[in-house]
Amino acid sequence: MINMDENRQLFRRYLEILNVPEKKPDLNYLKELVSSHLTRIPFENISKIYYKKFKQLEDIPGLSLYLDGIEKYNLGGTCYSNNYYFYLLLSYLGFSVKLCGADMLNLDVHIVSIVFIDGKEYIVDGGYAAPFLVPIPRCLNQDFEIVLGDERYVLKPMNSNGCSKMEQYRMGEYIHGYNVKPEPRRIEDFKQVIKDSFREDAIFLNSLLITRFYADHSTVVHNLNLIESEGTNSKSYELRDTNHLIDVIEERLARLENSIEKLAMTVDRLVNLFDAPRSLDTKEDVT
Repeated sequence: MINMDENRQLFRRYLEILNVPEKKPDLNYLKELVSSHLTRIPFENISKIYYKKFKQLEDIPGLSLYLDGIEKYNLGGTCYSNNYYFYLLLSYLGFSVKLCGADMLNLDVHIVSIVFIDGKEYIVDGGYAAPFLVPIPRCLNQDFEIVLGDERYVLKPMNSNGCSKMEQYRMGEYIHGYNVKPEPRRIEDFKQVIKDSFREDAIFLNSLLITRFYADHSTVVHNLNLIESEGTNSKSYELRDTNHLIDVIEERLARLENSIEKLAMTVDRLVNLFDAPRSLDTKEDVT
């Protein structure tokens, strides 16, 4: 558990990375923070593989290491690091926020934050590789939709248990979703799920996904495919080989030059598996 007082300096560094000053916690400030977080910090699993391979890490990185990855290499993290540390930042800034679990194919394999402002609740999720650049209202009378490229995300109105269902569609076809449970949780509650995500057969140790969002478009590398989306249009390109993949990552997504050899080895391990890549559409494990 992070000690908020002891890590005050790290949270200030976090804000500097986001290029957002400390302000009074209100809805406009939350919007600014969410937009900055989603456009500055990608969803990616290179760091996950790298930390396991070269640092023997089998847990989310410490906050200092997490910020190093963002600041030095334009990296970010997967669900638990991106969402947990943003939850802590919001808490540090004085927002009324709770960490909540979400179910996919399995229980509690995803987390989000629910922020309470002016009598309303908002979902904040920077760990779903989705363009959630705004706080998403939970108090709905009708579906709330976000569209980018050929993907559409739909948050349904709360059910009788106070749970919120997020649905993901691609080219009109439902492919995935998660169910947010409103009970407040601790990161320790997800210890086993996080540990399981470092198994040798875990999806994000055997596939590559880097997703970077901008105000009106996105760039995604999924295995040996590059996908660029803007408005309601998406274009996909097949990458030739490892070298082409690394060139694309360096040019458009992350800075690898300071540890290119180790990161190339990380990527090489994945490319060797691309003859039979696992689909990320099921998102069995997004930690």
